[in-house]
Amino acid sequence: MTIMSFAVRLRSRAHFYVQRNAFAANGRIIAAAGRRRGQSRQRLGILIAAFVGMYGIVGARLAHYGLKNPEVTQTIGSNRSNVASRPDILDRNGEVLATDLNMVSLYAEPRRVIDADEAVEKLDTVIPGLNWADTHKKLRSDSAFQWLKRQITPRQQAAILELGIPGIGFRPEKRRFYPGGPTASHVVGHVNVDNQGLAGMERYLDQQGFAALRDAGMTSDAPLEPVRLSIDLRVQNIVREAIFRAMRDYKAEAAGAVVLDVATGEILAMASVPDYDPNEPSRTLPDGSIDKEYEKGWFNRMSNATFEMGSTFKSFTLAMGLDAGKISLNSIVDASQPIRMGGFTIKDFRGQNRQLSIPEVFQYSSNIGTAAVADMVGVEGHQAFLTKLGLLSKMDTEMPGVATPTQPRNWRKINSVTISFGHGVATTPLQTAVAAAALMNGGNLILPTFLARSPEITQTVARQVIQAKTSADMRYLFNWNGQNGSGRAAQVAGFNVGGKTGTADKVINGRYAKDINFNAFLASFPMDKPQYVVLSIIDAPLTGEKGGRQAAFTAAPIVREIIMRAGAMLGVQPKFGAAGKPQLLINY
Repeated sequence: MTIMSFAVRLRSRAHFYVQRNAFAANGRIIAAAGRRRGQSRQRLGILIAAFVGMYGIVGARLAHYGLKNPEVTQTIGSNRSNVASRPDILDRNGEVLATDLNMVSLYAEPRRVIDADEAVEKLDTVIPGLNWADTHKKLRSDSAFQWLKRQITPRQQAAILELGIPGIGFRPEKRRFYPGGPTASHVVGHVNVDNQGLAGMERYLDQQGFAALRDAGMTSDAPLEPVRLSIDLRVQNIVREAIFRAMRDYKAEAAGAVVLDVATGEILAMASVPDYDPNEPSRTLPDGSIDKEYEKGWFNRMSNATFEMGSTFKSFTLAMGLDAGKISLNSIVDASQPIRMGGFTIKDFRGQNRQLSIPEVFQYSSNIGTAAVADMVGVEGHQAFLTKLGLLSKMDTEMPGVATPTQPRNWRKINSVTISFGHGVATTPLQTAVAAAALMNGGNLILPTFLARSPEITQTVARQVIQAKTSADMRYLFNWNGQNGSGRAAQVAGFNVGGKTGTADKVINGRYAKDINFNAFLASFPMDKPQYVVLSIIDAPLTGEKGGRQAAFTAAPIVREIIMRAGAMLGVQPKFGAAGKPQLLINY
């Protein structure tokens, strides 16, 4: 073997080993790459599993929190309903009685609050009367949302923003505003902090479906069509001032009045005092408790309470006798002797001790004469007549909370006798006025309304309950008493007021109090062609005009002031004639 051939063989072998090693290295590289790809897939799977697990835990936690704290999740999700508008409420002339204002409310996200103590101290510098303990508890809670103060002022919002407190925010809301304050509080009513109607016509609006739409999220902050009431704000203000002054001057527990259109059933004004400011339906005492005395003003005595209306009921008793044909204006009844029945003695307050004509029975408010007329009609006829006038059943009107009259479970003769002069049946003052309107307007009982009503709609709700002749006779009696009897205390020159007083012993704990009265005056004007019924009440007056406590000295002057100030506003043109000139009572 030559040296040359040995060298060639040696190169060939070296090339073989180099190629083998290269293949081996490539195999190791490929295997390593495969292992790295497997490890990457494994890491990616672990990462995906970790993310899935983490989001699963978060979702489960949110579900648990929502079930544990539904009120919070509901509040967070109800932002749309919080800013939903309510319709404006207007009087019959377009004056605003209630409207919405854009406000903001203060809330906290406790989990984002860094220092609850510092936050409370800062908020106290802006919000007067802040409850430190309650606010601190909310800020230290484990919840995601807490209301701190509802409906704050723009100035307070700006001041809180300057404080820079972490975890504190604001939400837009609506606040109901009543420009007239307490003037029409019992008619308009009020809302709660969530703008939900609680009383009066505000509650009526919610009962008509507004609340359901709001809860379903179908309302918005867009302005809604205004609701026009039958109330005349000018007359309403006069009525409230008159009854407030009477309650104060006569040292009474309460007073009220209503003005009713006899042709349409529209209520032009209705007020009851004590009352309240719907802008501030509740008040807090310095010790933090609710002022219960102030909240007594929520009670509307004109429609939400029943009273024995005293001698005003004699109007209905005489109308019953006239309509049944048992008496006429020329009839004479014997009122010379008291009536003894069932252990009771029926006598007159200031008896004439003689026979009386029907106009004299009305003028002298004779219990004996009125009881005689009721006896002529009979127990069943008496009950049926009062039922027909709507005096024994719950009144149908828009106002929520109307009280149901009370009457004897079983009517006997003694019940009929006492009810004839206003004892033994308790009804609301408002429905007493409504029934009286039927006596004045030709005999039509018209359902009362707090909404503006057209003559066309009136015809669909009117119902003839007495004859037109009976109505004409009752107008004569009202006018007679206004000229010659107790109604003179309510007479206003030029407006020809007629009416009937009612002085009743007040019922306290089921017994009649001999020295405490519930007084009323039932009036209509002008008596040549009545357009309005005005009814006033005054509860437990201690004094009155000329020192008297009866209706002529307490309730009648309220009606006189109302008609004197509001008569012309109501479109009644005063008529002045010679003194004693007979009045023409126009048949309808």
